[in-house]
Amino acid sequence: VQLQASGGGLVQVGGSLRLSCRVPERTFSTMTVGWFRQAPGKEREFVGAVKNGRIYYDDSVMGRFTISRDNAKNTLNLQMNSLMPEDTAVYYCGAGRAILSSLRDPGSYGYWGQGTQVTVSS
Repeated sequence: VQLQASGGGLVQVGGSLRLSCRVPERTFSTMTVGWFRQAPGKEREFVGAVKNGRIYYDDSVMGRFTISRDNAKNTLNLQMNSLMPEDTAVYYCGAGRAILSSLRDPGSYGYWGQGTQVTVSS
């Protein structure tokens, strides 16, 4: 399973960015697909995921970030609004057979995209 993330960049506080992750066809029907991020010196942390058609978010991004699927393009999108400096990280999309209790565990995702840098300047 090959994933390809894109859309990162530099933005000011309060700005917006949209990330996309291209996934192989049928991935959404067989796997959990999610977004994680990793800041320098920190562990990879859960942002949100789609599993069985339902979308889950971490509390830290609830109300600011929106995950959506584009079935025609086979992409998982992450719309990020009201960005803050603490959102600065490399963002990764991952796919795997994560169950509900392990959605937040990056070890439950066996496939990863290359990561895209998001930098929020104050």
